[in-house]
Amino acid sequence: MSNRPIKGHRSRGSGADATDRAKIEQALSIGDIERAAVLAERAVALNRIDPLILNLAAWRKEEAGDYGAAHALLQRALAISPGDVAILGSIGAVLRKQGFLDEALAVLDTVVAAEPRHAAAWLERGYVLDAQRADEAAAASYERAIALDPTLSPALGKLGDSAARRGDTVAAETYARRALALNPHEPSASFALALLAVEARDGARAEAVLRPLLATRLAPEDRIRSLTLLGDALDRLDRPPEAFACYQAAQATFRDAHRALLAPQPGRPSHRAFIERITAQVVATGHVATRPAVAPIPAAAATHVFLLGYPRSGTTLIENILASAPDVVALEERDTLVDLDARLLANDGTMPAIDTLDPAILHELRMAYWDRVANLAGPVAGKVLVDMNPFNGIKLPILAQVFPDARFVVMRRDPRDVVLSCFRVNFTPGAGAWAFSELEETARHYDALMRLIDLALERLPIAFHEVRYDQLVATFTTTVRALADFVGMAWTDDFETFARTAKARGVRTASETQVRKGLYNGGGQWRRYADQLAPVLPILAPWVARFGSDG
Repeated sequence: MSNRPIKGHRSRGSGADATDRAKIEQALSIGDIERAAVLAERAVALNRIDPLILNLAAWRKEEAGDYGAAHALLQRALAISPGDVAILGSIGAVLRKQGFLDEALAVLDTVVAAEPRHAAAWLERGYVLDAQRADEAAAASYERAIALDPTLSPALGKLGDSAARRGDTVAAETYARRALALNPHEPSASFALALLAVEARDGARAEAVLRPLLATRLAPEDRIRSLTLLGDALDRLDRPPEAFACYQAAQATFRDAHRALLAPQPGRPSHRAFIERITAQVVATGHVATRPAVAPIPAAAATHVFLLGYPRSGTTLIENILASAPDVVALEERDTLVDLDARLLANDGTMPAIDTLDPAILHELRMAYWDRVANLAGPVAGKVLVDMNPFNGIKLPILAQVFPDARFVVMRRDPRDVVLSCFRVNFTPGAGAWAFSELEETARHYDALMRLIDLALERLPIAFHEVRYDQLVATFTTTVRALADFVGMAWTDDFETFARTAKARGVRTASETQVRKGLYNGGGQWRRYADQLAPVLPILAPWVARFGSDG
């Protein structure tokens, strides 16, 4: 259920009915928000409204996942009661759930500026900052919420969950126990304890935490996380069929929760169709000649590296290896290509002819890119910039034209491990995550992106270097030396401290817990799930022949 409070002005709006309001307030007085919301919906249908009634009706829409309708109702409430911080806080929550994170943060900043003691707004602000991967700011917001309301168990749970993901066992257990003392079924606190147990390879303890939680009513995102962690717990107990069933249930819940916003439909192609449209244009273009040298940009890095491949292929590991060296600035899946996307890439994957792009437009896009990098990471002139995003392979045809001097590192890993891992992980909702919510589509999506990357490397003037995950873990020094030579960096023993680097930087990709552990061979996990993967192995066969680690 939603954690946001249900409040509004105590006075009735001009259309509110005294009897409606009395019944609603009676339900609220005994904590029956569900009945209060049902009564509010009936009142709205009869146009008997005030801010509280509209807020409750919005809450019901929000719980049903209809965030657009919830937002509309809250805007009606705000029109009746301008500046109402409770309504604005609710709008912030709905904006977050719609994915409008910047807008949500702006609204919530307005709320806490107007009413600094609004604990629920500080909590919601923490959720938004969490989603934006601003870990320290999120933690500060949760701490502020707890200082104002020590009984706010979700804030304690979130701090515990964050600490568990960082590997801080003491802090995770402390916050989680405090949260569970207030609410024995606080989801984030349970996640913290379950994650610690999974990382300690104690599947039984994790299962004991998660089974009771799953018996309660959970918001979709919490049920998804619970099922995924339970799958991980059962995996630790060497029960792969049961674990896989949990991953399937988690993905089915994801699809139900996000169908309205993410399911392909006319005017909104699938992520795979988007990739295939780009591929078709590269095929039609043919081989592209090398572009002339570009005018230097003072703010640009001395060496520019794009690190790509596929989610769960090892890009986060490589990024932290490179980031361990001096004078390297690494951007972990930050949105650096917004301007390029807006200018050159339509929603269906249509691009302008990449071999005839106007040099003036390309220069504008380079300038915008380096300005955005500076805003995200500070000055990078004279340094090595590593821009890591596995999905940047989709934009490889454009990147090769906009940044002809860039170097591209392509991570390769056994596709069976990659596809299984993508299906097992909770990704931030988006078109890619939708593709990973069904096993066959995950495999076909992988196949589509690998085809596009191969085609781009063949037909476009790209300086690239491939890194095999299995070779990296088997022959670390040799593999990293070759990578450093390609980038133009001297070998340093600092490369071997990547686990410490990851802990210091804070990793917010799906690989955060693995990279902190140091080098280990996580390959071959697919074998324990061979029966479950059997239907998609023919799709992956050509890539297994190239990147499989059976030998």
